[in-house]
Amino acid sequence: MSIEQACLYVVATPIGNLEDLSPRARQVLEAVDLILAEDTRHSQRLLQHFGIRTACKSLHEHNEQQQVPGLIDRLKGGQTLALISDAGTPLISDPGYRLVKAAREADVRVTPIPGASALIAALSVSGLPSDRFFFEGFLPARASARQERLKVLADFPHTLIFYESSHRIQASLADMASSLGAERRAVVARELTKTFEQIQDGSLADLCLWLEADTDHQRGEFVVMVAGHEPGEQAAGEAEARRVLGLCLQQLPVKSAARLTAEITGLSRNQLYQWALQEKP
Repeated sequence: MSIEQACLYVVATPIGNLEDLSPRARQVLEAVDLILAEDTRHSQRLLQHFGIRTACKSLHEHNEQQQVPGLIDRLKGGQTLALISDAGTPLISDPGYRLVKAAREADVRVTPIPGASALIAALSVSGLPSDRFFFEGFLPARASARQERLKVLADFPHTLIFYESSHRIQASLADMASSLGAERRAVVARELTKTFEQIQDGSLADLCLWLEADTDHQRGEFVVMVAGHEPGEQAAGEAEARRVLGLCLQQLPVKSAARLTAEITGLSRNQLYQWALQEKP
């Protein structure tokens, strides 16, 4: 395959299984003058796997702004560059936007080499409506900011898609249950295309319990998909809260069951405590 000169290729790389790299992507990465990688140490594993010896340079959120002018000079001078991220399609919750924007403004050709994208891979197997969806990416790290953002999204009628890390997945899922409704149907996709891939569905309350049941469920990289808002969810939410409370009461004393259910569902702890007293024999 011949590649274009003075072109920036935006190349999708595997999200897990290295064999998902397309033949065209491999050929481009072998032929360009320079590969721009989010983390060169991470990307070297992929490049070495395919015997690709092209020079590699780091381009990440902390140095992108400083690197862009020199990279544009290279492109305008006739060099051909490839942009990759750690996994999946570049610019989707990854760096590269400034470079692509600057290249287009400089009339440099920018060409996509499509491939894996975690959000599309997860959505395709979720069973949730996929004709319209809203990709939020990563929620804020701080709990208060995360909860405020979720309140904004609560009434969206389309499937919501989030990325999340292992050290925040429990807190984020609990906040989703509290802010969006414990009864909302959702799907958690973990470690897509990797050895320990899991795709788990249920209500947000069910998924909170699923995470707590096994620490292995809390490991890896996550895509969380939540069904859009539907009218009448409030009444369904109370029914779901009672169901979750019943499950918790099978294992916990009344106060602990009410506290955990309140965290999962967002309902009043006092109200749940009263229900628990009625339910507990």
